[in-house]
Amino acid sequence: MWKKTWGIEEGITTCGGLIVIGLILHLFTGRVDWSSFAWPLNLYLAITYLMGLLVLYFLRKKIYFVQWAMSYKAAIPSLIAVVIVTFFMGMIKQVPGTVPSEGISIFHRMLSFWPFILVYFWMTTIVGLISIRHLFSFRLRKIPFLLNHLGLFIALVSATLGSADMKRLTMTTRIGQAEWRATDLQGHVTELPLAIELKNFNIEEYPPKLMLIDNATGKALPNDAPEHLLLEEGVRSGVLSDWKIEILDKLDMAASVSGQDTVKYVEWPSMGATCAVRLRVTSPDGKQQTSGWVSCGSFLFPYQALRLDSTCSLVMPDREPRRYSSEVTIYTQSGKQIETTIEVNQPAEIEGWKIYQLSYDESKGRWSDISIFELVSDPWLPVVYTGIVLMMLGAVCMFVTAQKKEE
Repeated sequence: MWKKTWGIEEGITTCGGLIVIGLILHLFTGRVDWSSFAWPLNLYLAITYLMGLLVLYFLRKKIYFVQWAMSYKAAIPSLIAVVIVTFFMGMIKQVPGTVPSEGISIFHRMLSFWPFILVYFWMTTIVGLISIRHLFSFRLRKIPFLLNHLGLFIALVSATLGSADMKRLTMTTRIGQAEWRATDLQGHVTELPLAIELKNFNIEEYPPKLMLIDNATGKALPNDAPEHLLLEEGVRSGVLSDWKIEILDKLDMAASVSGQDTVKYVEWPSMGATCAVRLRVTSPDGKQQTSGWVSCGSFLFPYQALRLDSTCSLVMPDREPRRYSSEVTIYTQSGKQIETTIEVNQPAEIEGWKIYQLSYDESKGRWSDISIFELVSDPWLPVVYTGIVLMMLGAVCMFVTAQKKEE
């Protein structure tokens, strides 16, 4: 087979050989630790790889393998192999490399699996050689082809080697205190070139709601399709499983006061206040009435349920956040001082860092004095975007060229 002009069969054999070599490497060396390729090693590797491709291109007339590698006979099998391994990766849940390896198979970390890496490396090499060929033999009509291949090559190389420089950290801040330390997924503390001071934390909550629960199991009723009554502004009554409910009083900022036999609620506009409603509930048959307070509670006051009979009670679940945000001041080593508001899906960006609103002290809810941020730095991302933009331009050029040919 190898003595004749190389074709598709040799391409399939090459991909199969790379998979076998990858399995052997994985057996003897284990998975690839991408974190060891951090800056500046990844830059040196990228330059060395590019120089190697240039040398191979200039020696193409002396090395038949290089000429064959730049043909569709090598490209098609490599593309099929990439599609297959990518399909398996998509079908199997992938686990981050920071998670302990106990009980995790090699297929759950395909990005660190040698056969996967070698197959992608082979395809990337083919794409790189073809891109170099079209750069050195530039033709206007080949611009779409060049943009697609060059963009794919840039995106693949930069995304792979740049992954080692990506940082994803978590920072916990407290109101009135500047914080410059963050932790990674392993819990290691990192001092950052910026500090965040939390000025204020705000939560907008959905209206409170009432639900029936089973006294024995604590599960919401009815079991097959739990119901709830949303206490929006202006709602004075409602029905839950044929129990008729009247809202007699509603306090958005309340404190519980214990009496001899009952608990009542009074206005209390201060930290730790809870939402409470006073209700009158009539049984489905109309023969029994129960009245009392129901509250979702807070970190300062316990929740309050209203027992209706031996089987069920009326409760108010914790109020769900509609929107939460943090008012912060960000300080940098370069002397910048920025005051901004960070909320979910609206991060702050400063000096290569994106700061996302991640969480807060859920035990305190709207009274949280803590805000948790996720800080992400990916210095190679602009290069990846450059590759993607080139591919998009190539697609547009191909569309325009096709339209002109039809005319």
